[in-house]
Amino acid sequence: MAESWYYVLKGQRHGPVSLEVLQQMMTKDELNPQDFIWKKGFENWKKITDVSEVQVAKVQAPEVPAHLPPVMDTPAAIDFSFSKIGADERQIFVRIGTDRGGATADYGPFSLNQLKTLFEQKRINGKTSFFVKGMKEWSLLGDHKEYSDIFEAQPPVIQPQDRRTATRKPFVARMFIQNNKKVFEGICRDVSIGGMQVLIDQFPGAAGEKISINVHPENSEYHFVASGQIVRLLEGNNGFSFRFQQLSDEAKKAIDKYIGMEAN
Repeated sequence: MAESWYYVLKGQRHGPVSLEVLQQMMTKDELNPQDFIWKKGFENWKKITDVSEVQVAKVQAPEVPAHLPPVMDTPAAIDFSFSKIGADERQIFVRIGTDRGGATADYGPFSLNQLKTLFEQKRINGKTSFFVKGMKEWSLLGDHKEYSDIFEAQPPVIQPQDRRTATRKPFVARMFIQNNKKVFEGICRDVSIGGMQVLIDQFPGAAGEKISINVHPENSEYHFVASGQIVRLLEGNNGFSFRFQQLSDEAKKAIDKYIGMEAN
């Protein structure tokens, strides 16, 4: 079966077309070496000049045209492979909002199978951010090399502003249950001076239980330690709501700075 190719022309994505059609367009100067193309197996969109198999003799490198699509920003390498976790292991957090121009909200953790279902239901897309323990920051699903294989779709054209907004570092908390030496890690959301929610899979706590939380995002400016009480468990045991007790001035200052950053 012939390979299907996609191309970006004047900021718009087109395809699928055959390799022969693509080369004919290049011969007629309808496409130039600085335009972007994609086929299944590519990690992201590539310039025609960087793909040797589509080159034709007539094509020469002209000046960069003014209509270059915004995908020319090179994404940071994503230091995670979905093959490292089981299909039903709930370790994947997602951040929606920037993928559809709205306010951001974090959800999870989900398994890879659940992630595929969310994609089929159009609740997430290639511009949705994801995070798994061990990654350095939130990353876009569409930037991941396994995107096409997992979702059986081509990656979207991602604008630079989408990528910059989506990759803020996650707010990670380490949790210590009273009288228990085991440590858990989760993603914090809805943080305020009064408390916050923590997303974590199968946390063995109960409403009313007292725990200690050590919040340590990559940016140490927002680091703080707090004790408090679990108010309620989230649906599906995906985490819990937590009320601070006797919050120190340093912790209040860190939370205020974080809230101010999120508002910008």
